Amino acid sequence: MAVEKLPIAKAINEALRSAMETDSKVLVMGEDVGKLGGVFRVTDGLQKDFGEDRVIDSPLAESGIIGTAIGLALRGYRPIAEIQFDGFVFPAYDQIVTQLAKMHARALGKVKLPVVIRIPYGGGIGAVEHHSESPEALFAHVAGLKCVSPSNASDAYWMMRQAIDSDDPVIFFEPKRRYWDKGEVDTAAIPGGLHEARVVQEGSQLTLAAYGPMVKVCVEAAAAAAEEGKSIEVLDLRSMSPIDFDTIQGSVEKTRRLVVVHEAPVFLGTGAEIAARITERCFYHLEAPVLRVGGYHAPYPPARLEEEYLPGLDRVLDAVDRALAY
Repeated sequence: MAVEKLPIAKAINEALRSAMETDSKVLVMGEDVGKLGGVFRVTDGLQKDFGEDRVIDSPLAESGIIGTAIGLALRGYRPIAEIQFDGFVFPAYDQIVTQLAKMHARALGKVKLPVVIRIPYGGGIGAVEHHSESPEALFAHVAGLKCVSPSNASDAYWMMRQAIDSDDPVIFFEPKRRYWDKGEVDTAAIPGGLHEARVVQEGSQLTLAAYGPMVKVCVEAAAAAAEEGKSIEVLDLRSMSPIDFDTIQGSVEKTRRLVVVHEAPVFLGTGAEIAARITERCFYHLEAPVLRVGGYHAPYPPARLEEEYLPGLDRVLDAVDRALAY
């Protein structure tokens, strides 16, 4: 494969396949990842081609999955652990933040833990309780963890490959409602850095910054604003830890306004850190306060109410109008 149009789910599958073909130490593990191919079919066909020793159907025990992955990494393997749904990760939170994130520092750099944890996250699929959450800020807050999220098929492929190659643990948040969005994937292209933000659309009056599932919403918002003569720049942040503040700063120095958008609650979310840092860096450039658009500070609602909870086009455009009104 050189250039092919793929859905995000298939692009991740191809990245896993390519990594497993390249390195026999790469393993995939998790609930139903083997025979079923995962509930979203992201690992479809991998157990058939690589065997049950490398694509491992685990018990329903998230803490056990991550604990086993840590042990494998200590023995020289590069495990990729799937957490079936975002709301299932919390039994493994202790293993992730007290062991996986800290062992490299505690060993003064002598121990590496090249573990990738795949987490389908976010809403928009009408799922039942505990199947739609946005916990990325909980992990981004923890030193020692890298947290990334692709918004398109090309990034899904390349960011997964780069995450697997990383000697540091990476939490790979996969936007589940975008799994079947298609895009071109060039497996021969030279990708940018795993944690580099990217300008998706140029603009001059305001910057919309988002990651994962909300990038598409921001592009749509920019198009709607353009019909009213407004010029909006869209940034795909791609990484929540570390955050590429230099690219955000460069954009804001040009547009002088910033709106940060994510599905997760606004309260103490990723947007809060970005707003604080950019206010410090760009105080004399900003013509309006940095605004944030996100979920409400409330438990994720039942499926029938999720459209009221999730930030959509209208809420993003309202923030754009408020920022431009200053």
